[in-house]
Amino acid sequence: MTIKTIQKSSSEVLLASMRDEASNDKPTATLSASILEAWTSLPPEVRSALVTSELGIPNPATAGSNGTPSTTKPESFSISSYTSGSSSSSDDAGENTDNSGETVEICPKTGTKVVLKPLERAPKNVFEFSKTHTEESTHVEKTSAAVVTTKTSIMTRTRGWRNVFTLPIAYDVNMIPRGTLLDPVNPSLLEATGNHPEGYNRRFAVFDDAIERLYGEKIRAYFAVKGIELTVCVLNGGEADKRSAAVDKLLDELCAYKLRRREPFLAIGGGCLLDIAGMGACMYRRGVPFVRVPTTLLAIVDASVGVKNGVDYCCAITDETYKNRVGSFYAPSACLLDPSFIATQDARNVCNGFGEIMKLALVRSTDLFELLETHGAGLVKSRFMENSNVPDGVGDRVIDLSIQIMLEELGPNLWEKTLERCVDYGHTFSKLLEMVPGADIMHGEAVNVDGFFCCILSYLRGFITMDTVNRVFAAMKSLNLPTNSLDLQSELAWQSCKDAVEHRHGEQRIPLITDIGESICVSDITPEELDRALEVMKQFPH
Repeated sequence: MTIKTIQKSSSEVLLASMRDEASNDKPTATLSASILEAWTSLPPEVRSALVTSELGIPNPATAGSNGTPSTTKPESFSISSYTSGSSSSSDDAGENTDNSGETVEICPKTGTKVVLKPLERAPKNVFEFSKTHTEESTHVEKTSAAVVTTKTSIMTRTRGWRNVFTLPIAYDVNMIPRGTLLDPVNPSLLEATGNHPEGYNRRFAVFDDAIERLYGEKIRAYFAVKGIELTVCVLNGGEADKRSAAVDKLLDELCAYKLRRREPFLAIGGGCLLDIAGMGACMYRRGVPFVRVPTTLLAIVDASVGVKNGVDYCCAITDETYKNRVGSFYAPSACLLDPSFIATQDARNVCNGFGEIMKLALVRSTDLFELLETHGAGLVKSRFMENSNVPDGVGDRVIDLSIQIMLEELGPNLWEKTLERCVDYGHTFSKLLEMVPGADIMHGEAVNVDGFFCCILSYLRGFITMDTVNRVFAAMKSLNLPTNSLDLQSELAWQSCKDAVEHRHGEQRIPLITDIGESICVSDITPEELDRALEVMKQFPH
């Protein structure tokens, strides 16, 4: 047996090599297969201890700093803590905790063993660790005189510290009594900006240009009645303006205002404005609170609910613009929803909001789909206001269901640890459709075109019948939503799939419906399949 020890500055590597030489000329160099098998079957730390003992090297698990036996508990790992099942607890994640508070983790893929020891002053967050990783290899060399088998085992030990901290996330999505948010009698808007000391009578808000035009005076009057001086930053609220320049402008205004570290500011507007505001809030002083007040149907059911913020990014190298390529996960301190804002939207913007609602219905809720199927046209016409053609409560029920479904899907997966998400339905091909230069298509419209295209893909795979496709098509048309686009061509469709692979970490993960209200994710869509779906799309009277 040949044993080598290699010392490195940041780790200790132990190399044990054994040769089995099938030669009658050198019987002393021959180890039987049973001995080799017995040696390799030993746990890595047992082999390490035996090798250390053989070489006369003090074992840090059993010796003090001067090389003499020590009675203190080892700092890294010990064989006893690895094998003492009676004094440790374990779970399905490959972890063991002994009575000293040390935790042992074993990676199921690499076999790396990690021993975590909590630090005294921060035992729930900071852990000292030692990592032990073993790699084994076998090399067979044939010569005229012998067959030489060399088995090599390399053990690497590293040490360091792990910091564990769970960021507490909690935010309320508040449904305000319809039409009362800007009434001075309702304190919600003021209270959302936080508690301030006596005499601190100023607040900061960012609006989009549509809110400034429609509600600017009313919002200022609300705060004036309460003796508050309101500083307002006005930004363009269109998709074309959702760029880093808008974030910079907001940051400039916050600097000039000198917003305090824990002082919430108000963001009032549509989805683009809320995205910009979330980015600014996340970046300013490394994070300040902000309150979302969505004022469009799309923003109420989509942008206001989760924790994602983002802006489109133009790459100087590729000269391409990427939708929401730069963004953050950053929660608002609160959301205030008043559906009465929808009444001042034009018909196209209301229909645009239904694109996201239809998406949720298709992947998660037959109840929501049936409400859209039956009352969608009336809700578009009435803009969610009371109307004799729509039963009382239907509009509120549609909004409530949409928000609840979004929260149910996003809540357990805020940071998108799981990338197979049904709420990504309609968001594979739509991103490139929106980015086509000069394209006259809004976000919810693009999502709906994508959603109907995915219905065709589901049909071609046998997931749904043509009757279901026709039913979905009729519901979409009743909401005045587009179901196709001249820009949805073969090249764009396949490029969208490739972009999905990049965005969803190596897999397409494209949601398809298996029935109304049910969905799965697939990752094997081919260019030929896309071309067949595009041909079927042409059969519908878009």
